[in-house]
Amino acid sequence: MPAERAPMRKVREVLRLRHALGVSERQIAVTVGISRSTVGEYLRRASVIGITWPVPEGLDDGKLERLLFTPPTFDETPTRPLPDWTSVHRELKRRGVTLLLLWEEYRAEHADGYGYSRFCDLYREWRETISPTMRQAHGPAEKLFVDFAGDTVPVFDAATGAHRLAHIFVAVLGASNYTLPRRAGRKGWPTGSGYTSMPCARSAACRRRSSATT
Repeated sequence: MPAERAPMRKVREVLRLRHALGVSERQIAVTVGISRSTVGEYLRRASVIGITWPVPEGLDDGKLERLLFTPPTFDETPTRPLPDWTSVHRELKRRGVTLLLLWEEYRAEHADGYGYSRFCDLYREWRETISPTMRQAHGPAEKLFVDFAGDTVPVFDAATGAHRLAHIFVAVLGASNYTLPRRAGRKGWPTGSGYTSMPCARSAACRRRSSATT
């Protein structure tokens, strides 16, 4: 089969010349302007599905092309059930929900479903089709982004061994790679005790801006 398929009008002409006029494959190739091997391949494919000349009424170029060139094993429907990716994407925004958890729920409902790795690949492919709903541009050191990170963590008293749960407050200076986490007190605001910082190498522009404001 040639790498480039001939237009369907030429395929129809091959069928007409062969079955209506009895022209040889060699002469058909010269007349239509394609190779003899291509002529033979088109005739072979048409013979397999029982198409000669005239082509059945109602069989337009699109349908004829699918009949001639679609592999017999091709199935337009998925071979395995697919999850509702919109629902999966929405559930992932909930605290503690992971792809592994959602996959386990999917397999519990569809025992013949996809494996975990394929499930993740399909989700990532679907996610790439989503367009961002909002786009913002921020210059270096213009804004400080703050939020509480994930679930609570236990904080132990070194003297008594008692512990309580605390939230982790995180602040990030945009475009600087400078991150600052702190343990939050009972009122939800960062406290002085338990202060921890994780400074990374800041850009020269950020350092200049920081020194200029001090």
